[in-house]
Amino acid sequence: MRAQKRYSDGRPAAKYRMACQDEGIVLRYGDGPDSCDTYGAREAVVNRDNGRYYLFYDGAGKQGWIACLAESQDLRTWTKRGLLLELGQPGRNDAKSASSPWVIKENDTWHMFYVGTPNTTPPPNRIPAFPYLTMKAQSHSLAGPWKKQYEVVALPPKENSYYTVTSSPGYIVKYDDEYLQFFSGATQEGKIIKRTLGIARTRDLNASWKIDENPLFPLDEQIENSSVFFDAQTQTWYLFTNHIGITEKGSEYTDAIWVYWTKNINQWQAEDKAVVLDASNSVWAKGAIGMPTVIQVGNRLALLYDAAEGNSLSHMNRSIGLAWLELPLKLTK
Repeated sequence: MRAQKRYSDGRPAAKYRMACQDEGIVLRYGDGPDSCDTYGAREAVVNRDNGRYYLFYDGAGKQGWIACLAESQDLRTWTKRGLLLELGQPGRNDAKSASSPWVIKENDTWHMFYVGTPNTTPPPNRIPAFPYLTMKAQSHSLAGPWKKQYEVVALPPKENSYYTVTSSPGYIVKYDDEYLQFFSGATQEGKIIKRTLGIARTRDLNASWKIDENPLFPLDEQIENSSVFFDAQTQTWYLFTNHIGITEKGSEYTDAIWVYWTKNINQWQAEDKAVVLDASNSVWAKGAIGMPTVIQVGNRLALLYDAAEGNSLSHMNRSIGLAWLELPLKLTK
């Protein structure tokens, strides 16, 4: 059941695989309203409300990478609604990107945590650059309008920690009367970037979160972004994330979707992981495969993800694909 060959720089690989059937592209970049996704569609986040699916995704458009909205009844046919957020004014931490939003509902209010950054690469690509910061907004509807809350500093980065250059949002779950957010943390030493996930906790969604001192996994795991699922049949928590691989020549790229599992949501082991989707089982992406989002549909788990068609390793020109996992989840033989 060995899933991956060794990486050129010795970063850990996953030893196992999990059964996953890829269906292919369900949302192509390029035709969003007002050119919102002209250069790509990335970082899908799916939510369901009143029987309808709401897909937030990062549209690489003429202004930069900004969260867009699409709606569907079946996860396969999507109606693009255009920009969900807008860039902040010059000087704001989301002046160059307002993207990758994760939400949770409390009473009649949806609370959003999204990525903001004041830095990007030059146009037209405008790829977000460090620092990746967590910004806050709220709404009474997933479709918006969303009101930004600049006064809330949800996950402030910290010097001499595992989240010095990235403290960006992730999946949120309510557990034992508090909210747990599985956020992305990264730190940089020279030209070397190390990435992992951590848990942040709060009882007040409009306050700063308390971040666990130690990350969930070692920085050498090189993972980012999270989507968490609890399998009630097996009483097991699963954390889906995208892995950062490296070419033989030393270029990093998002090469696979991994999953970790545990019986205790507060304790995870780096060795308990498997490859879910990579070039070997995607029907359309043989290069870069990015962030996952999962949601249960009947007795299956739907997985939406971004990827570059063909062999491309680029951040740009990505679309959104759909894959399926049978429940209960299990490793392949």
